[in-house]
Amino acid sequence: MSEDIASETALEVAANTLQSVFAPWIAALGIEALSADDGGGDFLLPENRDLAHAGGVICGQATASAADTCAVAAIAAANGRFRPCTTVDMTTHFIRPLKPGPVSIRVDLLSNGRRMAYLRVEMRAKGDPRLAFTATGAYAYLDG
Repeated sequence: MSEDIASETALEVAANTLQSVFAPWIAALGIEALSADDGGGDFLLPENRDLAHAGGVICGQATASAADTCAVAAIAAANGRFRPCTTVDMTTHFIRPLKPGPVSIRVDLLSNGRRMAYLRVEMRAKGDPRLAFTATGAYAYLDG
């Protein structure tokens, strides 16, 4: 992101990406962009009891989907616009279960080049400092 793009603009790009780019079932997760800049962003997965499986915790598919979604929104914010991209690789680690409730998500952009972006995602139950989920991902830009 160029230095003349303010963090408010980055946040707006992240929020617009969440609302306009993804499939309807991803938009239904209700992920909120809280902050964004050229280094990443903070997001919130709101409480949604439909994301819990029979064991009473948020299912891994939901956290992995949220991680991938927030990653793309953070990349868009860093670029100042959405660039079509595809997930090349995502490695996830489920460290502790997340009980139904809001989840804080942090995305750190590790590298953002002309053709690829690399990042790390961390999730915690909102208000809990303990790490519950991590992911690292690589994304290829489709626009050259």
